Amino acid sequence: MNNFTLNAEVRSDLGKGASRRLRRLASLVPAVVYGGDKAPESISMLAKEVAKLLENEAAFSHVIELNVGGTKQNVIIKALQRHPAKGHVMHADFVRVVAGQKLTAHVPVHFINEAAPVKKGGEISHVVAEIEVSCLPKDLPEFIEVDLANAEVGSIIHLSDLKAPKGVEFVALAHGNDLAVANVHAPRVAPEAAEGAAE
Repeated sequence: MNNFTLNAEVRSDLGKGASRRLRRLASLVPAVVYGGDKAPESISMLAKEVAKLLENEAAFSHVIELNVGGTKQNVIIKALQRHPAKGHVMHADFVRVVAGQKLTAHVPVHFINEAAPVKKGGEISHVVAEIEVSCLPKDLPEFIEVDLANAEVGSIIHLSDLKAPKGVEFVALAHGNDLAVANVHAPRVAPEAAEGAAE
């Protein structure tokens, strides 16, 4: 099991101009921590530490130990705002994790056995890259596995086709929305082949 930690400092200089100064002058990422029974807290973190943490996909679906000026709290990443061109993180939102209280998080999707439908002549389109789940912190999965071994050409894999890990609920399904996760479609016919068939 990976242990994720991040160091931060309390940020008292607030506002858009202050955030820009942080990013430009100190290579810091501004962020906000909220949730639990405490007031929201404005913090800043070293950009290089944030980048290193996010190199591991699992950081998005793991509880992170956030050390703010010596005070530790458990959080999950709720949202990241990235630079549209350069891709680096410009702002982060964290939510405090309280043991015994359910949380919602976006968990990456891992597709396995993709060769099986391709052998049957199908092409696979991934519709989602992550799924929103609701669970207790101890049950938070690192990823959701989508097995395409038995997928037929022309089929759509929905959330309801997936097996949720123990203690985990798919948020969309709970709201009656059976999202498509992937589809297997017949390959698009090359124009020359289509013309030949027409003749």
